[in-house]
Amino acid sequence: MRTVYLDNNATTAVDPAVLEAMLPYFTEQFGNASSMHAFGSAVGAAIKAARQQVQKLLGAEFDHEIVFTSGGTESDNMAILSALEASPERDEVITSAVEHPAILSTLAHLEKTRGIKVHVIPVDKKGMLDIAAYRAALSERVALVTFMWANNETGTLFPVVELAELAKEVGALFHTDAVQAVGKIAIDLKSTPIDMLSLSGHKLHGPKGIGALYVKRGVRFRSQQKGGQQERGRRAGTENTPGIVGLGKAAELAMLHMDDEATRVAALRDRLEKGILQRVPSCFVTGNPHERLPNTANIAFEYIEGEAILLMLNRAGIAASSGSACTSGSLEPSHVLRAMDIPYTAAHGATRFSFSRFNTDADVDHVIEVVPAIIDKLRAMSPFWAGANEKAKDFKPVYA
Repeated sequence: MRTVYLDNNATTAVDPAVLEAMLPYFTEQFGNASSMHAFGSAVGAAIKAARQQVQKLLGAEFDHEIVFTSGGTESDNMAILSALEASPERDEVITSAVEHPAILSTLAHLEKTRGIKVHVIPVDKKGMLDIAAYRAALSERVALVTFMWANNETGTLFPVVELAELAKEVGALFHTDAVQAVGKIAIDLKSTPIDMLSLSGHKLHGPKGIGALYVKRGVRFRSQQKGGQQERGRRAGTENTPGIVGLGKAAELAMLHMDDEATRVAALRDRLEKGILQRVPSCFVTGNPHERLPNTANIAFEYIEGEAILLMLNRAGIAASSGSACTSGSLEPSHVLRAMDIPYTAAHGATRFSFSRFNTDADVDHVIEVVPAIIDKLRAMSPFWAGANEKAKDFKPVYA
């Protein structure tokens, strides 16, 4: 059976060149970077080289602005907690209704346990931020503004540079969860007012368990992990050298393939969307059709359950997702789609197809061939598609 992997926003395959770069640091290059001998200095040099590779991908001004972490969740938590500790006179945070759980869950916890006031800015039907509501929430009480660069479910892009400029007007720090954006779109941090940025290796064909937090030079930072002086005292603990080297190599490869991501991969996504929309009635693409990642298609199929779609896709050898892998198992529709005011009848059937540079035209052909039969079969069993809701077959959403 042919297999097609279209769940790259959940995780990506490790590039063979990344694995090859990592292998020596499990065997002959096993030293501790903090040691004074040759074993340690060789590893320290490899970590420095990886830091510079990540710096280059992000367009950061200095390599020491890169702090290696265990991944996006830790980076997000570090940014939030550090910002609040660095400005104890400020007790408010601004975020959006469509952020990743790594942001929203952390802020909900701080709101409950520390009394932090959290402003959650709504989005419109295309997932775009309500700028007027954001401006109204800004004040000198705000310690941190944290908005994602690219939405993990719809691919919608926020204008983070402009949002950061507004945060600077009230003296707030600005952080962006760029886990889905890094490696897919060009980033040049040195020309922006962004203070902190989170990324994760396994989203750009690097290994799991490694990520980074960009901290702009001059930004007050409070370490959340106590111990040794690794990462210039900002993140204690012996470095995950194989992971760091793998992340550096993945960053280098991402730069080489950036144009491919923006053209060939986007063409695959567009052809998939067109093929499905032409063959399946009462479905539509969610998010902003213009301001979005080149690899992400989130299609809402009305009057059926997303879990059933995924199970049948899996039987056909196709891996997709109903939303964030970090919230899988929930029977509730995605908080992102609910924030976009998409009806339950469509949000429940939303399916995300996310591409990588390893996908092909043959993958798209297979999915276009398989999906219509799956949707037909599920709708034949749906009481909402037949009988009392017969008129729904001709319904065309205004935000399609």
